[in-house]
Amino acid sequence: MQDLLIVVDMQNDFIDGALGTREAQAIVDKVKEKILDFKGPVIFTRDTHGENYMETQEGKNLPVPHCIKGTDGWQIRPELDALRKTRPVDKPGFGSVELGRMLLDMNAEEAIGSVTLIGLCTDVCVISNALIIKAFLPEVPVKVDASCCAGISPQSHDNALSAMAMCQVEILNSQKEA
Repeated sequence: MQDLLIVVDMQNDFIDGALGTREAQAIVDKVKEKILDFKGPVIFTRDTHGENYMETQEGKNLPVPHCIKGTDGWQIRPELDALRKTRPVDKPGFGSVELGRMLLDMNAEEAIGSVTLIGLCTDVCVISNALIIKAFLPEVPVKVDASCCAGISPQSHDNALSAMAMCQVEILNSQKEA
């Protein structure tokens, strides 16, 4: 049985680029440590948009071009990318059906014991992917390490953690536990 770690969108634009925050910058070292300490497969996702971003549904609702394929902002943070062993899952939206299918296939080959998510942004892409994984693998425990996540704001981060907990996602290392 294997445990998986999903590193969600630890890209320059979400850390200190177009949509960066102090909170995102503050988790980079924790994310690196989590990856180095993890004893199973680590899968990275990468938010990926085209030059037509502003014409998309997301672009109309969030008119800040970010993670445009091939740009520096699209790249996974170098110190984290150096730890990557497989191709990242490029995703054109918040959640990745491709990731769900990939995990379903992996589970068929070797049972998945749990899936832990870390990364950015808690309140958009982490929650979206956590719920997609729960839909594809309803009997596999899904966890989110809150200390290795950051949201658009501290309040929306906390709101997302609460929403995921209601959907039976186990929240690890929450500030509220302290």
